[in-house]
Amino acid sequence: MSSTFKQFRDLHRSDDLFILPNAWNAKSALVFQEKKFPAIATSSSAVANSLGYEDGEEMPFDEYLFIVKRILSAVDIPLSVDIETGYGADAEKIYSNIQSLADLGVAGINIEDSQITSAGRSLKDAKSFAKMIGIVKNKLASINSELFINIRCDTFILNVNNKMDETNKRLKLYETTGADGIFLPCITAENDIAEAVHNTRLPLNVMCFPGLPDFDVLNKLGVKRISMGPFLFNKLYQNAGSLAGAVIANKSFTAIL
Repeated sequence: MSSTFKQFRDLHRSDDLFILPNAWNAKSALVFQEKKFPAIATSSSAVANSLGYEDGEEMPFDEYLFIVKRILSAVDIPLSVDIETGYGADAEKIYSNIQSLADLGVAGINIEDSQITSAGRSLKDAKSFAKMIGIVKNKLASINSELFINIRCDTFILNVNNKMDETNKRLKLYETTGADGIFLPCITAENDIAEAVHNTRLPLNVMCFPGLPDFDVLNKLGVKRISMGPFLFNKLYQNAGSLAGAVIANKSFTAIL
């Protein structure tokens, strides 16, 4: 068992809430390590925006790999990579991309059960998605490669009809694929969070979002992991814009000194 995979997996088994920051380059990753976070993840949105792309797999995967390599070169703690929907049209291509990340030494991935088409984002067929995850997991096992696969279930982020019922059905199905964790972005209500925790044996991950309960409440509800998503990146660049504007308005560099 690889040491980074074990470290990362064990963080989801702790009695304490695992706070996972989302980096977008080597420098941000190094800052998180210096602040004693036990692991880091990428935010695909933040990485894409930092390179001038929109989120939603507009960023070429090769450019993403370059950023991942630079992050791995800068830090010693486990890294998980947000791979969006897999950057591929079929299971073979998605597996190839995931294997390339495993070969680099990442500890885990985050993969979404939705798809982006000309009509917008929608949920994938749950059974087909689960089958694809099973194929990926089995192929990794066949080459003795270990990777923490966190499935992002997009029922709440898409606000689908009967979203709690649909979530529970998907959580039960995804447990059969060999997935290691479940991620429900945009879930905020305590009752919904408690129900999701109750309805899966997998560690539940939620994301920074307006209205989300504080860490103590989340810990009591049974949440195991919480991530920052793109929010820190967005806040930093909002502040950068404000400071740059202040330089022009004040006709001096006082605002940034």
